[in-house]
Amino acid sequence: MPEWLVLTLAMLAACVVVVIITLVRHRRASDDEDITETPDVIEYMTMWIGVVYAIVLGLAIAGVWEARSAAQDHVQAEAVALHEISERVRVYPPDVRDRIREDVNAYVGHVVTTEWKAMADRGEVTERGTELLDRVRADVTDYEPRSDFEAQAYQPLVDQVTAADQARIARAESTGATMPGVVWFGLVTGGVVTVGMVFALQIRRTARELILAGLFSALIAFLLFLIWDFDAPFSRGVAASTDPFLSLFPEAKG
Repeated sequence: MPEWLVLTLAMLAACVVVVIITLVRHRRASDDEDITETPDVIEYMTMWIGVVYAIVLGLAIAGVWEARSAAQDHVQAEAVALHEISERVRVYPPDVRDRIREDVNAYVGHVVTTEWKAMADRGEVTERGTELLDRVRADVTDYEPRSDFEAQAYQPLVDQVTAADQARIARAESTGATMPGVVWFGLVTGGVVTVGMVFALQIRRTARELILAGLFSALIAFLLFLIWDFDAPFSRGVAASTDPFLSLFPEAKG
């Protein structure tokens, strides 16, 4: 099911639930119920519950967005390191240079076509990707420089291989969800309590109040969906992309 459809259904469901509860409550209310007065303490509590929950939502959104941005940074760092390897090996003999570049391209092609899907579907990198990167490492580290010029390029190349490996490890660690279950429990429970406090204000069955209550509940549903969408940096709508790889290795598109 498309994520935009999930979001639409969630927001509509939140609106419908609030409207139904309001109508049922109004129908079952006693004839002598005074709906024109709301105790000050309830208004005060409702205000502070809304403020606290807004702060929690803001922190949650900032946290998942930061995790998503960090995941994209890992992809960028890995792509740049691999591109540097491809460029710096030009000082090596043609056969060594071409072999290293071929193995780098094979690794990048595997990442953008196969491994990316594995991260989205299973939340993990592939063994094949590890093998291909190990082959690049072996190509670089096993070569014995034959001149001072090649020797000067050797250590920077090894450093770039290390940088690519570290970025790959960080990318692998970023594939899963970032929000703990207990935090999700607090967010959902807080949303229910916040929307529920609307009924403590003795909401009436007027079109204006029903619309506002529905929009408020839909906003809560949207923000929770936004957190859920950002929570998995590689597998949902606003996900980290392969653009850094594709911009530096256009042939990896296949």
